[in-house]
Amino acid sequence: MTDQLLIDTAERLFGDVCDFAAVEAAEAEGFATDAWSAVAEMGLPWIGVDEAAGGAGGDLVDALAVLRVAGAHAVPLPLAETGVLAGWLLASAELTVPDGAVTVAPGDPADDLTLTDGLVSGTVNRVPWGSAVNDLVILVDDGDSATVVLVDTASATLEPYVNLAGESRDTLVFDRVEPLASGPAGDGVDADALLYRGALTRVMLMAGALDAMSRLTVSYTHEREQFGRPVARFQAVQSHLVTCAQEAAIAGVTADAVMRRLAHDEARFEIAAAKVVVSEAATKATAAAHQAHGAMGLTKEYELHHLSRRLWAWRNEYGGARYWSQVLGEAVVDVGGDGLYPLITGGSAALG
Repeated sequence: MTDQLLIDTAERLFGDVCDFAAVEAAEAEGFATDAWSAVAEMGLPWIGVDEAAGGAGGDLVDALAVLRVAGAHAVPLPLAETGVLAGWLLASAELTVPDGAVTVAPGDPADDLTLTDGLVSGTVNRVPWGSAVNDLVILVDDGDSATVVLVDTASATLEPYVNLAGESRDTLVFDRVEPLASGPAGDGVDADALLYRGALTRVMLMAGALDAMSRLTVSYTHEREQFGRPVARFQAVQSHLVTCAQEAAIAGVTADAVMRRLAHDEARFEIAAAKVVVSEAATKATAAAHQAHGAMGLTKEYELHHLSRRLWAWRNEYGGARYWSQVLGEAVVDVGGDGLYPLITGGSAALG
């Protein structure tokens, strides 16, 4: 169980440094430098990474709890990438985590990166904040072995892209680049494990954003009046509020279930199920929230789009609902008819 003090600290800090103006500025400038300095000073990006590897200590559940708070504040920083993903990969290879922001290549199917004679060549796609940070961690997995590679993003040719939230998701091309460091990935660390862990970060970010979106929608509809009374008192609006709150609650319960399971194993079945459930919740809740807000929901000067655009982006990163539904379907087929009920009720525990 995560210390409430950590959650409260993250809540206060993100509330202070990631207000509406800061998120807007980050989208325009590509990075929130002042916000990063503040969260880095508190050590939040490196929670969950062992101190011996350059982290801040704590465990994965602590780091996920911070990500959930970050999602609620639409924090425009590579928090998930620096510690939970890149820090985990580097620590597994007994490499030291750099001091600054770090990003990670998500493992896009179109990547063609190779490590030959100790030199990195090829392309990695949709790298979060690839144009804004100096250090990139890549997992080169040829199917027989996996190697963790740390490279300088300045050594790559960069093709800039952004996701729906306006956060950079760049393509980087390397041509026989010498890594800053490299080492064999630790036990259990491969491309598949990176995909599950990446999906886990998006589940937590979305769960936080959905909760914030529900609260924002309730607040707005109680303040906005029409025909002499708050719009929240109209039945049609109440229906949207209920939908938004229901989906936020479903996402929250699902995220909690995954975090509890992580105390026992990698929770792969729960992560796959959560990515499906929370992605679908994001679709339903954003539609309801924008309906309840009316024209205000389309206004750039109002904060709703900071949440809705991130939800739409995150639901497709590290596999969308269709991909993870197929993963769940294959798991059901594998256990057969006799294993279906134990799998539904026991999740990963039933897979042994």
